[in-house]
Amino acid sequence: MEATEAALLARARAGDSEAFGELVKRHSRGVFAVAFRLTGNEQDAEDVVQETFIKAYRQLGRFEERARFSTWLTRIAANSAVDLLRSRSGREQAVNGEAGDGAAAWDGFASPGPLPDRAALGGQVRARIHAAMATLTPMERAAFVLRHFEGESIEAISAQLGLKASATKHSIFRAVKKMRTALEPFVRATAVRPSPPPDVGDGARVSSVR
Repeated sequence: MEATEAALLARARAGDSEAFGELVKRHSRGVFAVAFRLTGNEQDAEDVVQETFIKAYRQLGRFEERARFSTWLTRIAANSAVDLLRSRSGREQAVNGEAGDGAAAWDGFASPGPLPDRAALGGQVRARIHAAMATLTPMERAAFVLRHFEGESIEAISAQLGLKASATKHSIFRAVKKMRTALEPFVRATAVRPSPPPDVGDGARVSSVR
């Protein structure tokens, strides 16, 4: 941990609100990114960010300095997001929400291939992924995001979510299986897509050589 951050933490623990405000500035973007990927929309993500820093301020005395402050915040954000997701029906959000709600969180799943209809196909994929994410349980969603977006280890995810390693692996496995099922039709469609026909001019030149 950087010395400047350690100093800010020491001042914040002593009741310095300006020092804690500086910590919020440093880490709010990272916490929001995690919260957005977990919840799928900005409003919920903002609520999670606010809840995360409120809890962090109240629990500063519990923070162990041998750990990274950002990792500790991610743990609080993940638990706050799980609590929020548990309090509402994700399936109802997918059915009743607007088509674009949360789609930006899954842009990375869009097909990267140089297909003429890439935009349309990418939109369909994002819609399928958004719907599939809504079918995940809060723990499945949290474990999936922390593993495949944040690159966290199984041990770290288990600690953050309060699960045994075997339960964490099982949650990730179930989430991946659901996501693969959702994407399978599009993967098959792009795999068997025929190549575009050769240019007429090229064909004429080949014929003239024969």
